[in-house]
Amino acid sequence: MATKSYLNPSSMEVLAALELTRKELRKKRIIHVGLCIAGAGIAVFGFLSGISLIGIAGVLCFITGFVLIALGSKAIDEYRLDFKRKLIAEALKMIDESLEIDPESGLNENEFIRSLLYNRRPDSYKSEDLVFGNSGKTKFSFSEVHAKYKQVRNTKNGRQESWHDIFRGVIFQADFNKNFKGATLVKSRVFGDSVTEWFTTNIPVFSSSETLVKLENTEFDKHFITHSSDQIEARYILTPLMMESILELNERCRYTISLSFIRNQVNIAFPLTKNYFEAPLFNSLLDDEVMQEDMALVRHVYRVIETLDLNTRIWGRA
Repeated sequence: MATKSYLNPSSMEVLAALELTRKELRKKRIIHVGLCIAGAGIAVFGFLSGISLIGIAGVLCFITGFVLIALGSKAIDEYRLDFKRKLIAEALKMIDESLEIDPESGLNENEFIRSLLYNRRPDSYKSEDLVFGNSGKTKFSFSEVHAKYKQVRNTKNGRQESWHDIFRGVIFQADFNKNFKGATLVKSRVFGDSVTEWFTTNIPVFSSSETLVKLENTEFDKHFITHSSDQIEARYILTPLMMESILELNERCRYTISLSFIRNQVNIAFPLTKNYFEAPLFNSLLDDEVMQEDMALVRHVYRVIETLDLNTRIWGRA
């Protein structure tokens, strides 16, 4: 099993125990869903045929199944937390002993806003699965984030609400060992010049209209648009080597990344569509593919330190 490569022998016993728990929870979930379906069918049959007692019995069967599903969900949530706390946590140690995971923590919403990575304040925000550690001299963390905004329209049919993603994926933060005087942002070209208007209107540090940074790397310029409140500082950060490193990092990603350099941190947004570190309920934990994508994500993010050469300290912190 490929899973073994991520775990030590003692954790394999935990894996086996969790697999037994998963099978029991799956069995119960199938029975409870079956009760709901059967109850709904019996209720429809009873009321359509005019036999009220059968209809009422069907309704009671449906309600019982629904209640059991709700109660069982708590046990499933605990099983998934155990998977993260016991197995994912151990697998992380196989990559780097310093790595830890806190499944119920994530990037604070205010930190997400202060990163300036996205130009909307979320109406709905969720972050979980905080992974943190050290690579050489660099402290870093990353977590899954799902931020959304709400649109309200008045139509002839009344008030309609719709939800749209601001960002879904992983936000990475690392110590840059320098307290930046200003803020520098590297965004996907698809955002266009509207980024400038938003920054200068809403962000105090971008008080000047001259925020666009013109760089000499044409390939970098094809993919990214750069804004900064300090033109000189931006060029110190975005050296030719740094721009090549960002391009290399972006090449490994399916979707274009975004970066911000603020205070003493680099923030990187990796857009993703999958929810990681989740234990399966209907597929075996012993399958080869379990944890493979999770660990591939961790290794990919962990390589940011090396790719951007964050352990090379060219500045002393002010």
